[in-house]
Amino acid sequence: MKMRPCAVSGMFYPSDPDHLEQLLAKFFHDAGPGRNSKGIVVPHAGYIYSGRTAALSYASISPGFDGTFILVGPSHRGFQTCISEVPWETPLGIVDNDLELGEALNIDPDEISHLDEHSLEVQVPFIKYRFPRARITPIMMGKQDLRSAMVLSEQIASAVRRTGRDIRIIASSDFSHYVNAEVARKNDLYAIEALNTFNIPEFYRRIGERNITACGYGPISAMLRSCQEGGCRETKLIQYTTSGDISGDNSAVVGYAAIAVI
Repeated sequence: MKMRPCAVSGMFYPSDPDHLEQLLAKFFHDAGPGRNSKGIVVPHAGYIYSGRTAALSYASISPGFDGTFILVGPSHRGFQTCISEVPWETPLGIVDNDLELGEALNIDPDEISHLDEHSLEVQVPFIKYRFPRARITPIMMGKQDLRSAMVLSEQIASAVRRTGRDIRIIASSDFSHYVNAEVARKNDLYAIEALNTFNIPEFYRRIGERNITACGYGPISAMLRSCQEGGCRETKLIQYTTSGDISGDNSAVVGYAAIAVI
């Protein structure tokens, strides 16, 4: 396989390049000035629901960034943790893969497992639009227990040390799924609060305590620990929204958060 083709364009985001570019331009126009985040949490729902929140996360990184984005997203189909080693297609053009960094991770590649997974794909058009010179290293995370997250964080930190890459880490995750909006907000913010002190075990405890159906808690934890090891000392919740804010149906929503690690 020479390229990872689009699988959810036309469903999660527009397949027409002009339409997609106009939509992303609107999202970033509303997002305001950039910061210099080292890691971000970004939702991965359809752009109509979570695109504005996602843009706020990306806007916390300087638009001049031209290094490598390490993308960490959950496997929704139960595949094992694996990387992709090929360029990724978007309607706006190809995003190159940082093959050397991927090899340094010491994680098995598996292009087939990546083919239909949307948690990583929906991030790539944002990168192509906002950071046209950047490359990606996509990691699909299988097991999301605390130990697996800590192992992945060390693999990332080690690979970055060995390659000397300038990197930013993206944790792709939605939060509560299909619960009342008030319950989603209360529970999700309760879990997110633990990230303020980089207390990852407490983050896991709170998710278990309230049975919060966040789908990317492992990627969030791996990203947070990697950033902490790289010297980050602050997290910032930029925005929390739900699908109900767009649909008007608050009876069964999905929660979205834009979080920056600085």
